[in-house]
Amino acid sequence: MKNILSRLKRKLIGTNFAVQAAAVNPNCRELEINNWVISEFIIQRLAPVVGVHPYPINEQCLMVAAVCALKPSMIFEWGTNLGKSARIFYETIQKFKIDSEIYSIDLPDNIEHAEHPGKKRGMYVRNLKGVHLFQGDGLKTSLSLYHNRMADLQEGEQNSPNAPLFFVDGDHEYGSVKRDLEGIINAVPEANVLLHDTFFQSSESAYNIGPYQAIQDVVKSASSFKILRQELGLPGMTLLYRKPERHL
Repeated sequence: MKNILSRLKRKLIGTNFAVQAAAVNPNCRELEINNWVISEFIIQRLAPVVGVHPYPINEQCLMVAAVCALKPSMIFEWGTNLGKSARIFYETIQKFKIDSEIYSIDLPDNIEHAEHPGKKRGMYVRNLKGVHLFQGDGLKTSLSLYHNRMADLQEGEQNSPNAPLFFVDGDHEYGSVKRDLEGIINAVPEANVLLHDTFFQSSESAYNIGPYQAIQDVVKSASSFKILRQELGLPGMTLLYRKPERHL
């Protein structure tokens, strides 16, 4: 049995998945990914760098899938912490040659928080080209950066960029997640949104279900979103997306 598994492993690693597209059937209605391609990428390139905490393999699949399929020109995230999520996005756009810039926002130094990274902030992405680190309110700073960047593009008469991707992984309370999600949708209606810590369990678990409930309440009035979830257990991740009209 060991010999069979070893031969299978060598065969899989030797397969040239790199020549295949990560996103497939772009002209169809549903977002579709070549799972073999992104699985190999995660096992060989991502997991050795970022590990599986706080983003398990299944959640890394959704993060990579969102970037490969939606090809955002700009990625905004808040809750930088050590920079693992930004590193996942960075490695993805490098591997699959996606033209995108990453803007990561974390709490200012003078604000106390249980997950404040201190001097370790952004250690996984420091000095990486195309990754920009900021401090401030995640939503306000991201929207300001987005609108400034859009103004620059319009002034330069460049083609309209692909819809941005926002990754919400800051405070996991119902009120803050609802505020962030509503703020994104109202300010950037075409945006796609990834949200972390969205697993829902019944009350016996004593889990924080605030993010899940916030998503449920917000999407009631934003029914044009399609929803993909990775929620077999904690922490859970949800993608709210709209496929571009040219793909429908």
